[in-house]
Amino acid sequence: MRTRKILAGVAALALSAVIAGTAVAAERIEFMFPAPVQGKLSREMQKLVKEFNGSQSDVEVVGVFTGSYDNTKVKSQASAEAGKPPAVVLMSANFAAELAMNDLIVPMAELMKPAGVDPEKFIGEFWPAVRPNSYFNGTLYAVPFQNSTPILYYNKEHFAEAGITKAPETWSEWIETAKKLTKADGERWGVMMPSNYDYNGWLVQALVMANGGQFYNTDYPGEIYYDHASTKGALKFWRDLAHEHKVMPTGVTNSKQVSTSFFAGKSSMIVLSTGALSFVRENAKFDYDVAFIPRNVRNAVPIGGASLVSFKGTTPEQKKAAWQFISWLTSKETIGHWSRFTGYFSPRQTAYDMPEMKEFIQKNPDALRAVDQLKYAQPWIATYNTVGVRKAVEDQMQALLSDPNLSIDEATAKAQKDADELMKPYIEKTAGALIN
Repeated sequence: MRTRKILAGVAALALSAVIAGTAVAAERIEFMFPAPVQGKLSREMQKLVKEFNGSQSDVEVVGVFTGSYDNTKVKSQASAEAGKPPAVVLMSANFAAELAMNDLIVPMAELMKPAGVDPEKFIGEFWPAVRPNSYFNGTLYAVPFQNSTPILYYNKEHFAEAGITKAPETWSEWIETAKKLTKADGERWGVMMPSNYDYNGWLVQALVMANGGQFYNTDYPGEIYYDHASTKGALKFWRDLAHEHKVMPTGVTNSKQVSTSFFAGKSSMIVLSTGALSFVRENAKFDYDVAFIPRNVRNAVPIGGASLVSFKGTTPEQKKAAWQFISWLTSKETIGHWSRFTGYFSPRQTAYDMPEMKEFIQKNPDALRAVDQLKYAQPWIATYNTVGVRKAVEDQMQALLSDPNLSIDEATAKAQKDADELMKPYIEKTAGALIN
């Protein structure tokens, strides 16, 4: 009898342990994230993942660093195709539309509504300029997390030395300012901009928009405007900085070369993402400031940065865990910290109401430049086959920077032809739908 009681007690304890173990078992999900600008971003993101995991016991997030924006897209799609769809991916903001049109990611409502969150009310707390890249066909597919605009960084000491009192506001002022700052034989460049892939297309779009044009059809992802006059003018302006005005090095220059040159005093003005602001702040051993991208026809810049998406094929439990992590990551507290750490502006407006943010901006007023520029911001290129379409114009911009004899008309015609060919399947599909 005593033995039976002991065995019964042991069995009960074992069952309790199993039940308890089941109750506290965390739902494990994968989070893929890039680090597209220089600095300490990947390490800090892993710290945030660790902080989230330590803050609760329901979800265990496994952070996976995936390199560049383009690589993140390739790796996350490959993982989904292999039957292991990532529950959360920090994806280039302009990729969400293509992923949605290819039925690869889920509408945010699938994650939010079980938690009692209204998607439209939730996204209403984010800056209007960052919202369009989160939608496809009127449905919310992404939550903005880190956003940027291109901005002009300049060495105030070089400006003072040359008798320049303010940052250039127009293209003509930009050229004249760069000429005054440039020193012969490459001793110092007046201006530098990265022309490597991704950065290149983003800056081309910025120049096209500043030249009064539209870069692509924001209502139809099968139309691009590479052969329009505004695009030709933008490519010519960038090419002429190198070949005609000789205020910028020729050939392809990557973002690391641009920042290194700036820190060494070898370039006086550079164009980079506001996401590089903390990196510049830490490494510039001189007085610097930031300004809007100069205009030709109007002030205008594209939104950049990344948003959070969730791939199709995850379980209801993984979706619940994904939303728990996304809602924590995009809370005004976490997103505000990330903005202060990186230089990306917070896409969530309410982060700027927090005392920590107000104190930070008082000490670092340059952190508001991109926010001030938001009134002129428009969506980032989002088409069918976005990367390929973007590279069509990037290839030609790189060729123009390397070959002074290549004509603008020839370059833009080639870019347009290549882009149209890449978008042809979507154009034919949508045309067929209209006919039927």
